[in-house]
Amino acid sequence: MAEETILVTGAAGFIGSHVSRRLVESGRPVIGVDNLNSYYDPAFKQARLAELAKFPAFRFIKLDLADRGGTAALFSEHRFPFVVHLAAQAGVRHSLVNPHAYIDANVQGFTNVLEGCRHNGCRHLVFASSSSVYGANTKLPFSVHQNVDHPISLYGATKKANELMAHSYSHLFRLPATGLRFFTVYGPWGRPDMAMFIFASAIIAGRPIQLFNHGKMRRDFTYVDDVTKSVVRLIDHIPTANPFWTSVAPDPASSSAPWRIYNVGNNRTVEILRVVELLETEFGRAAVKEMAAMQPGDVTETCADVDDLMREVGFRPATPIEEGIRHFAVWYRKYHKI
Repeated sequence: MAEETILVTGAAGFIGSHVSRRLVESGRPVIGVDNLNSYYDPAFKQARLAELAKFPAFRFIKLDLADRGGTAALFSEHRFPFVVHLAAQAGVRHSLVNPHAYIDANVQGFTNVLEGCRHNGCRHLVFASSSSVYGANTKLPFSVHQNVDHPISLYGATKKANELMAHSYSHLFRLPATGLRFFTVYGPWGRPDMAMFIFASAIIAGRPIQLFNHGKMRRDFTYVDDVTKSVVRLIDHIPTANPFWTSVAPDPASSSAPWRIYNVGNNRTVEILRVVELLETEFGRAAVKEMAAMQPGDVTETCADVDDLMREVGFRPATPIEEGIRHFAVWYRKYHKI
């Protein structure tokens, strides 16, 4: 029996390209969708797609998911049994500058995906959320069983909205849906707007690095291969109703509907200065550091409780930051021919 085709949205993006590759390498055909927008250099996204084009099981379709008719036609034609929705307008700081991009991509686009799944027999929707939903929460490690009702960026608010929208479709239409709160993903082919890539570029060029909160920020850095393994395992782990869920004391991570939320993080917090230090070692150059104040929408520290992920799929992200940065630096040097 032929493997069923999986839809991966945001396939030209960082996590989407890695998930697509792992699926096709395991023999599962993928249709990848992306709008190739200019939030960062589309040529870099095309380079990721060129790697995926080496696999006959991968097919790319350029589409903006905010296009209601185009998205409906895609779902109607292919009737995907599994959808991995990773397309989004990312970035906390950019949401202060261009809020409408987040509504178009993260709210309108996600609505169109939900409708496509609802009307075309999707058996499981896996979608990207974010650690940004924890917002003003300060109790660490962040647990999916905490309430997350105080976002401090529009980006975080749209991701919280995605979780709620998916729940409503799970409740009304019994659409199985799993939301994944990713924690500071890094690694080869990472986004150029994220700290790891910005720091590497600056160190090599001798440009100053801005260290917000005077370098005292701490993040749960999660290596992309660990993230990818988690996503792929969860595709076939279709959620069911939690028989112990009660409306009197509702669990925020599960439901009487087939809906679940998981953290995907390393369960270790690393200071940003340590990341800079490791990059200095890998590239053999000292960073020029500029200390700066906290930025609006940022939080000082993140750390993920991943016990649910371990219990449900038998896997927890565990790549040490030293090993992950080594892999990133090797790729970075090769890609940029350094």
